[in-house]
Amino acid sequence: MGLAPWTVGRAQRLARWTDKLKPDIIHSLEMQHAGYLALAARERLGGRFPTWIVTNWGADIFLFGRLPEHVEKIKVVLSACDYYDCECHRDVELAPTFGFKGEVLPVLPNTGGFDIERMHQFRQPGATSARRLIVLKGYQGWAGRALVGLRAIELSAAVLKGYRVVVYLAGEDVRIAAELVSHSTGIPIEIIPHSSHENMLRLHGRARVSIGLSIGDAASTSMLEAMVMGSFPIQSCTACADEWIEDGKTGLIVPPEDPELIAAAIRRALTDDDLVDQAAELNARTAREELEYSIIKPQVVKMY
Repeated sequence: MGLAPWTVGRAQRLARWTDKLKPDIIHSLEMQHAGYLALAARERLGGRFPTWIVTNWGADIFLFGRLPEHVEKIKVVLSACDYYDCECHRDVELAPTFGFKGEVLPVLPNTGGFDIERMHQFRQPGATSARRLIVLKGYQGWAGRALVGLRAIELSAAVLKGYRVVVYLAGEDVRIAAELVSHSTGIPIEIIPHSSHENMLRLHGRARVSIGLSIGDAASTSMLEAMVMGSFPIQSCTACADEWIEDGKTGLIVPPEDPELIAAAIRRALTDDDLVDQAAELNARTAREELEYSIIKPQVVKMY
């Protein structure tokens, strides 16, 4: 398998240490870096490679599995590994199409779950409909589509009076676009620097709506955090969001590159108080039943 030059030395070191330490398990987290690296080490060791667990993160199969330069690599990884771990049932169904014949581990969020009681101390009390903050994930690049989100916010300006928009994890291109949208609409838009996890929880805990857009993801952690913190999620359809929220009831699922439809979702979320309040209650129940770390931890221990 062809590797980037900077990866060859790492593969050699991984093979050397694997042969020396003889671990019972190699667990590669994410495929396009760790998975390919583990495969290269395995090829160097031949039959001396231990049991191999491959964890699928984000767009590992859903997006990269449609790119010609990655298809064969993914097939080799999944044909070689013993166990497959992912956080979307969507990706369980995709794995056999790439040649996986091993055992699928329980579908659990890669976050490992949340300490929900602790998180709630950062949540603004009262109804979600009383909140006057919109948050947008600022990723823009090979997968993120924050610029589309900003365009949708611009198209929603008529219902955003009295609201403030905060963009997090934004690069320079998104910062410039946000300033231009704010200037043209008069909507206050703030770009916040990289923040602690507690500050991010406070952000979702004060937000009426949390928007996340990308062309490929798994169970978006920011979406799950929004659910826990009572913020109404607007999430792209490429993040197996339908496995966590019910479109039109506990969130809104949108195409990641259609600002008109995203704007329509924003307008609905800002004008329907009952929708966001009832969604907050239902999502809180889902979080308690499916995202609480004390529920997930024993499943992970049993898995290993």
